[in-house]
Amino acid sequence: MDYAGRNFGNGKYDLRKFVLNGYVPYEDTLLSNGWIFNFGASHTLEYAFSSYAVAQMALGLGRKEDAEQLMRQAGYYRNLFDPETRFMRPRMEDGPFIERFDTLRAWDGFQEGNAFQYTWYVPHDPAGLIGLMGEDLFNRRLEDMFADALKSRFGTDTDEIHSFSGIEQLYNHGNQPSLHQAWLFNYSGRPWLTQRWVRTICDHFYGTTPLHGYGIGQDEDQGQLGAWYVMASMGLFDVAGHTTSRPTFQLGSPMFDRIVIRTDPRYYSGKPIVIETSRTSRDDLYIQSVELNGRALEKIWLYRDELMGGGTLRIALGPQPNEAFGADIPPPSMSEE
Repeated sequence: MDYAGRNFGNGKYDLRKFVLNGYVPYEDTLLSNGWIFNFGASHTLEYAFSSYAVAQMALGLGRKEDAEQLMRQAGYYRNLFDPETRFMRPRMEDGPFIERFDTLRAWDGFQEGNAFQYTWYVPHDPAGLIGLMGEDLFNRRLEDMFADALKSRFGTDTDEIHSFSGIEQLYNHGNQPSLHQAWLFNYSGRPWLTQRWVRTICDHFYGTTPLHGYGIGQDEDQGQLGAWYVMASMGLFDVAGHTTSRPTFQLGSPMFDRIVIRTDPRYYSGKPIVIETSRTSRDDLYIQSVELNGRALEKIWLYRDELMGGGTLRIALGPQPNEAFGADIPPPSMSEE
């Protein structure tokens, strides 16, 4: 397929720029309805992730040439990384990064977010982002971001609550671009911080009123905020959104003592998945050890097909972090495939 020569149409003008130039430039785009937008940076990151996902499908179909092209495009996120500021930064069409750059300014190169939030948006390749940013800075920014976000209960304590109320903050749990970020510590050698911050978000952001996680107060237009809570409360998540050819689940600390997931025998074994936790109090949220069907796991993640075969996942929790568990074997990333 000749990607560079395809006519993507006016509505996909920035996608054509992404394929041809390696990024979507910082420029105004006029739609047929008269709306003008300038979202080149966030679209670049989204197209890179989408390219990776479709590349995995192409590999499964034996479309080697298409897969190679798409995998190259999946790495185009690097074209926006500014080595000086170490943020994703919009670029002009002739190459240079924009001069007036505020990491918290929303809607300027980034749709429904800002540079601080979108710099983390490389869900298919956290290892590649860590390599660009440096592990120390990666972890320090994440920790500082969540400490700051806790002050506003992750975006719910603001003067005005609406779908976009948190887009000028460091972290905005009320919208999709930030929802994978608490799980990134699993990739950066500090999985106990994923356990801490995921549980803290569950306890502080969500509630029983419409303003906390549903509808009126947040951007629940795809059911993703509620689904995030369901997955987090079970201690399961996938930063890459199951786009890889062999998906994984990364682990957090379940909120329940026992969870039973029934599988469809038309597609899986039909055996239930049981997640059991052991703890001495509700405050025990740090993973001490993990077993799958009696076999001890050394990692903070497992392949999806291992879990979907059914059986019992046992997670021992304690009041203090076990900083050795899972720290040395991060989940797979594109850069390491």
